[in-house]
Amino acid sequence: MQAASGEDPEAPESRVRGSGRIWVIVIVLACLVGVGAWIAHGRQGKTSPVKATGIGGAGSAGGPARPVPVIVTAVRTGDLNVYLTALGSVTPLSTVTVKSRVDGQLMRTHFTEGQLVHAGDLLAEIDPRPFQAQLTQAEGQLARDQANLANARLDLERYRRLAEQEMIARQQLDTQQMVVNQAEASMKMNAGSIDAIKLQLTYCRITSPITGRVGLRLVDAGNVVKASDPGGLVVIAQLEPIALVFSVPEDSLPPIMRRFRTGTAVPVEAYDREGRTKIASGTLAAIDNQIDPTTGTLRLKASFANTDGALYPNQFVNARVLIDVLHDALLAPAEAIQRGPQGAYVFVVKPDKVVQLRRVQLGPSEAGAVTVKSGVAAGDALVVDGTEKVQDGARVESTVRQPGAPAAGAPPAGAPPAGLPARPPAPRPGA
Repeated sequence: MQAASGEDPEAPESRVRGSGRIWVIVIVLACLVGVGAWIAHGRQGKTSPVKATGIGGAGSAGGPARPVPVIVTAVRTGDLNVYLTALGSVTPLSTVTVKSRVDGQLMRTHFTEGQLVHAGDLLAEIDPRPFQAQLTQAEGQLARDQANLANARLDLERYRRLAEQEMIARQQLDTQQMVVNQAEASMKMNAGSIDAIKLQLTYCRITSPITGRVGLRLVDAGNVVKASDPGGLVVIAQLEPIALVFSVPEDSLPPIMRRFRTGTAVPVEAYDREGRTKIASGTLAAIDNQIDPTTGTLRLKASFANTDGALYPNQFVNARVLIDVLHDALLAPAEAIQRGPQGAYVFVVKPDKVVQLRRVQLGPSEAGAVTVKSGVAAGDALVVDGTEKVQDGARVESTVRQPGAPAAGAPPAGAPPAGLPARPPAPRPGA
């Protein structure tokens, strides 16, 4: 009967499949439209606050910008010391390796390692007995030669009288004179041997040639030492006064030479390796006679009294040489100086509380102060805190920093330097 009707049995199933595909396409299109609307709404939400508040940060659109709070410091005039800083090494003025000048056994030492000794102090003793025995022998030979000389002189006197009476030949008198001369020469040789042995006995007592600090003992008592030993017994370094050797660029030589040739003392200060703590103060003592062609630097030597022992041999320190003093210079705080592609500049707050950007030409700086050659005048208020919030033409609300007040971010008074632990509080009485 199905064949007779002429209808396709698979037609309803095909219509169901076609309608399902249409619904899937409709749902996908609806999702895409919804996502696009959500994205557009989000963009409008992000941009709407700017339109409501405005770029200047005012409370209502189109309102005036709020003044930016800043801290200012006035440009002042004063004197500025110009220093040249270089890394140097502490060097003793004298370093002596104490050695034995005779061969013998080291009997005892009379110093403590690290002790401060003075010139002439007894350091060690060598066994003197072999030299005392040699001295006794030499003195005996000298006494024998003295007796022979006396006998030869008596014979010479007899031969002289006999020669005057022509009882002996003249040759015998001359021969006896030569015997006397030989006895005198032998006696001088023995006297010289005695002096040499006495000198060796003196060398058995080793004394300090300079005043300084002894190092570690190199030879212990009981060892046999020789004058040819390369090491020696101990090393003595002179610490008072002491020298500091450092190198400066050759371009810095002219101002140093001008100040050194005036005859006045050129101050030199020694700071620790971090450049924070001042160790000692001294004066420039000498300038080398040639520039190192490989580095283009010149060596200088400064002298320090070092009575407190703050400087130690081979210690690395920072040397600061005072090369010039600028009088009545314009001084600006270092934190007010800004740098950009076109050079250094500052923000000046005018009397109407409006910021003006000015290009400046800088000079030497020292201790947080920078000399300004042009661009500002004495009394101008410079922004030192809040520079990142202002720009040329902006209105500000300024606060003047009092002289001596710490800069922004500076540690409080009594705080340890950066990288050092804070000092623990003192214990309470009875705790």
